[in-house]
Amino acid sequence: MRTLQPTFEIIPPPIESGSAYYFTTNNGTQYEVRFGRKQNNILNTSIVFGVLNDEFEGEEYSMTNKFEVYKVMSTIVKIVQRYIQLHPKINCYEFTGEPTEKEMGNEGRIRLSLYNRYLPNIFDKSWSIKKEQDQTIVSKN
Repeated sequence: MRTLQPTFEIIPPPIESGSAYYFTTNNGTQYEVRFGRKQNNILNTSIVFGVLNDEFEGEEYSMTNKFEVYKVMSTIVKIVQRYIQLHPKINCYEFTGEPTEKEMGNEGRIRLSLYNRYLPNIFDKSWSIKKEQDQTIVSKN
């Protein structure tokens, strides 16, 4: 497990067990981290996060290039760790580089590679990590 950067202030959901968390970077970039239960198995959850600022023209999966990536990722790690604490029965988490396979391009693969580097900071050896071309699935052993 690597040493993480300090994190930005996290705004939790109004109900502690809720599914949407927010934070704003020093440069004013607003992020949302959302957890969505899978319809076919409520113990499986997708994790998506993106930018909310209008300057990115509604493209929430934009690469912001504001030189805050390490602190952004540290904040996301803390949010996911908190969600896992609050939802101990969840047995599978899914991360994707883009919202749909159709949109999966080089930028999505780069983003997914970045996510994958932080997974050891979130999940211990009791979880198995399966990396595929366009997604990573983390399952409880």
